[in-house]
Amino acid sequence: MDALLEEITAIVGAGNVLTGDDVNARRVDWLSGAPCRAGAIVRPADTAELAAVMRACHAARQPVVTHGGLTGLVHGAEAAPDELAISLERLATIEAVDPVGGTLTVQAGAPLQAVQEAAEAVGLQFALDLGARGSCTIGGNIATNAGGIRVIRYGMMRQQVLGLEAVLADGRVVRSMNRMLKNNAGFDLKQLFIGSEGTLGIVTRAVLRLQPPTPDVQTALVACPSFAALTGLLGHLGRALGGSLAAFEVMWQSHYRLLTEESGRHTPPLATDAPFYVILESLGTDPESHGALFSRALASALDAALIGDAVIAHSEAQRQGIWAIREDIEGLIQALAPLFTFDVSLPIPEMAGYVDALEQALARERPGARMVTFGHLGDGNLHISIGAGDAGAGTRRAVERLVYAPLADLGGSISAEHGIGLEKRDYLKLSRTPEEIALMRTLKQALDPLELLNRHKVLPP
Repeated sequence: MDALLEEITAIVGAGNVLTGDDVNARRVDWLSGAPCRAGAIVRPADTAELAAVMRACHAARQPVVTHGGLTGLVHGAEAAPDELAISLERLATIEAVDPVGGTLTVQAGAPLQAVQEAAEAVGLQFALDLGARGSCTIGGNIATNAGGIRVIRYGMMRQQVLGLEAVLADGRVVRSMNRMLKNNAGFDLKQLFIGSEGTLGIVTRAVLRLQPPTPDVQTALVACPSFAALTGLLGHLGRALGGSLAAFEVMWQSHYRLLTEESGRHTPPLATDAPFYVILESLGTDPESHGALFSRALASALDAALIGDAVIAHSEAQRQGIWAIREDIEGLIQALAPLFTFDVSLPIPEMAGYVDALEQALARERPGARMVTFGHLGDGNLHISIGAGDAGAGTRRAVERLVYAPLADLGGSISAEHGIGLEKRDYLKLSRTPEEIALMRTLKQALDPLELLNRHKVLPP
């Protein structure tokens, strides 16, 4: 590897090849804080430098792992000592904003929040939003097809990408920087790279779709008396709000009570005795008419007994206070450590039965384990946090089987928005058919026959 690093240093500069303690000081897993173990970290400045680096790595048959904002939760950024980490931190420029066409061209290392702010500066918005907005990067969002809290209105990251550029394993550059909503000229090649977790190519630039601004945000926290009322509320708001509903975030009582009354970390805006709590958020343009529409929708939901109690945020501070309960992952870590986290999706009508059965299975097979549930119920995504009292690999595998095994019969997925990485690789067959996995292998073989890009990730050996 030493000779290769000398060649790469000549490409990117001595200060942009990190080794030794400079590598180990970096973390590759946000939740566990595991240190980077790569042989070196390479930081190219642009697409041309990355392409040259990959040509050198391809010639030397050197495997690499791509690093973005390192906010992932499935060990997708882990690198072994015989691998190089390719960090895109220097590719962080917002190259252009087109307010007429509604597009933004950006390098892959730019943080999501920087893109949001650049869109706002020209009177538009970038619709994707995640709790990790300040540190996650556009390239990572694309590689994992990120979701977040506004999927029910704007869709996943896939829906926000008009075009992209990627460097292949052998250093070839695929430029598909389309800026148009309509372009049916042959295969839509960008789709190969969106959600492929860096296994087919390294995304370096993207053209993103912007949306009209929705300056008026109406937010409420409501308590629901049953799961039937919860699903009824989702349908009711979809009709009553005329498509302005942007977030429908559900907290089971286990989550809400733990992070408010039990831990004391947050003052509960509503009593903690309801089985379900929902953060509702609607986006509009006119505060008066939109606020009145939102209030009428809640009032009619109360009349229909779909909600038992509600509180509306009347300031940004109150809004942030409501969301803080939902996004307090640190509180979950403190309460449940060692913590196992899961990101699954399944048909909405199956959710209540799945959660109840999982809680019963845990009580039966892992006495003393504690489970907390919340998620983006409007798009079928649940986040399950389990404290099993033991962080050992055997315990982890036992809990994983309990969480994942029922999903196959329910038509669910082992990953809703975080990807597969290393953590879920062995369970991919529960969500994909043998034919689908075989086609994935065909694509991998065609684009990366030496298996240099994020090897061992996503596809089982």
